[in-house]
Amino acid sequence: MPSQLIISVSPWDVRAALVEDGRLAELYVERPAQQDPTGNIYVGRVQKVLPGMAAAFVDVGLDKPGYLFAQEAAPLLDYIPELWLQGEKEERLSPPPTPPIDDLVSEGQDLMVQVWRPPVRTKGPRLTTHISLPGRYLVYLPTHPHLAVSRRLAPEAERRRLLQLLMEVKPREGGLIARTASAGQTLETLAAERDKLVALWQQIRRTSQKASAPALLYQELPVMRRLVRDLVTPEVTRIMVDDSAAADKITEYLTPGPAHRVPVVELYQGSEPLFAHAALEEDWQRLLAPQIWLKSGGSIVIESTEALTAIDVNSGKFIRGRDLAHTILTTNLEAAREIARQVRLRNLSGIIVIDFIDMETAAHREMVCKTLKEVLQRDRARTTVYPISPLGLVEMTRQRLRDSLGQMVTEPCRACRGRGALLSTVVAAHDLLRQLALEVREFPGCRFTIKAQDQIIALANQEGKDFLKELKDKDKVQINFRAAPDLAGQTFEILRELQEREEK
Repeated sequence: MPSQLIISVSPWDVRAALVEDGRLAELYVERPAQQDPTGNIYVGRVQKVLPGMAAAFVDVGLDKPGYLFAQEAAPLLDYIPELWLQGEKEERLSPPPTPPIDDLVSEGQDLMVQVWRPPVRTKGPRLTTHISLPGRYLVYLPTHPHLAVSRRLAPEAERRRLLQLLMEVKPREGGLIARTASAGQTLETLAAERDKLVALWQQIRRTSQKASAPALLYQELPVMRRLVRDLVTPEVTRIMVDDSAAADKITEYLTPGPAHRVPVVELYQGSEPLFAHAALEEDWQRLLAPQIWLKSGGSIVIESTEALTAIDVNSGKFIRGRDLAHTILTTNLEAAREIARQVRLRNLSGIIVIDFIDMETAAHREMVCKTLKEVLQRDRARTTVYPISPLGLVEMTRQRLRDSLGQMVTEPCRACRGRGALLSTVVAAHDLLRQLALEVREFPGCRFTIKAQDQIIALANQEGKDFLKELKDKDKVQINFRAAPDLAGQTFEILRELQEREEK
């Protein structure tokens, strides 16, 4: 079934939703002011070598030094490591033995490195010396001559065709990976992108020869182009965006592709917010709740900790099965499909443990595991699912591509000392501005009084400075902020009253 990408742009953030089979499949919240360094290339300086951890600290100019593990500093032979390729699942061989870290790098040494995992809480970014440059159709590996095709490209005939094309367009230096979006592309299209990526690598090398560590050599694409590059696959037939400048940029980026394979870019100009128009606003709010109800009446509960994410399946009110075993199987199968969806939506990563309802029949346990694996095949992140354990638990791992949604939009609750979570102040301020924009459109000529906590008001005035000025100057709207420390959590209130008309 065709998929669509919905992008809502505001001065303070960009929200993107990938909709598959009519349901929200992936959600992104990007803030240009806090751009993720993943994919950036730096010349860094080794600060400290830690043989006991098989790693080194490298200063690349960010807030915290990055971690460079031995396997990410070792020369490549016939192995492609787990690069940062945004979920592109390339065919790999077994890794060779890794030399000790102190045989690979030394303190004070300058290295060209790339961020392939972003900083996490108190930890710095993960680094690699195995540079990769992703385009829309190809990933260029300048330091390794390997050729591979994304495992998400299922038809074997298309895989063989693409591998043959890769052999024809292989550059003199380095190798290539065909991304999912390369399906159906021609030799000329792939060769043109190869030339751009090779030229980019040559420019990075020239810059590195003049740079003094630590220094940024290459910065990942801006938010809009990166979202389109990573999310637009052959299944995406439509892109809806509510900003004309963003629509032009997306169209320009997609234009070089064959016309019959380029998604339709539609500029949304409706009066209500785009996410509300696409019926996604309710889904967005539900993603922070720990409990998800299933259509059958059962439910799943998701709890994330420092070490792992635990998911519990409950039968709830579902009693329509032929017998107890059938009731349990039906609930577990529905839960497996919803769990795979929630893992993608919330971007859960690391170790995930699922406690399905106990099943006595081995065939039923195998059926549930198989369903979970099948639905996870659409996930861009690498996942590994293990059979149900003797304790009735399914253990799985998922590749970390970025912070989870909870980490991105919540912050530890000051009132409960971090045992719970609230929407972060910046997200609450953005929601306030977004709601104010809707109120002004629906109720022109009113005077608005906004009640919120001091820190929300301060951020709303700071991040929405130009937006608020435009409302006052262009729309002739009176806006007053009033501190309300008694409001619970990060909530706010917008009060409106008619303005008195000036007598002529």
